[in-house]
Amino acid sequence: MAIDILPERFDPAAQRALLADIEAVVQAAPWFAPCMPRTGKPLSVRMTNCGPLGWVADIDGYRYQPAHPDTGEPWPPIPQLLLDLWADVSGIAAPPEACLVNLYGPKARMGLHQDRDENEFGAPVVSVSLGDTAVFRIGGTTRKGPTRSLRLASGDVIVFGGEDRLAYHGIDRILAGSSTLLPEGGRINLTLRRVTPI
Repeated sequence: MAIDILPERFDPAAQRALLADIEAVVQAAPWFAPCMPRTGKPLSVRMTNCGPLGWVADIDGYRYQPAHPDTGEPWPPIPQLLLDLWADVSGIAAPPEACLVNLYGPKARMGLHQDRDENEFGAPVVSVSLGDTAVFRIGGTTRKGPTRSLRLASGDVIVFGGEDRLAYHGIDRILAGSSTLLPEGGRINLTLRRVTPI
């Protein structure tokens, strides 16, 4: 497995069902504002998590932890639709342990980065787009390598695995108004990861 793009993996009805699941997650684990380690500069996205572990970014660094940084409560469970997706596309029997939920407003961005805070690189990263289309940039496993741009629309899924598990990737911009799924516009990205060794 390398990079596998699955356009419209979730049809409109499934997108609405998944959005309802995520709205329930946010009720239990409200959006929080992450920031860059050391500098404290806020990221342009808001985030939350579901699953046994959640990824957080704050002045102390990047890490996984079992509780919400503001409420101290455990993260809610990963919705079944996402567990089913993982079972279908991950190629491994072990379940995901974290689902990072990022909310992008119309001006939000995400610089090129690798997903490397996990202790298990044998499992893929599975990412789901909901809402407005994102201009997604992806490269190789070195920061200065060539990159390409593609559009991820609502319902699209992308899987990073194998030699491309550590590919650099980011979001150049959000195409505001390209979807009506989210009542207030914007994009939600769901990223499923295995954190501990299988």
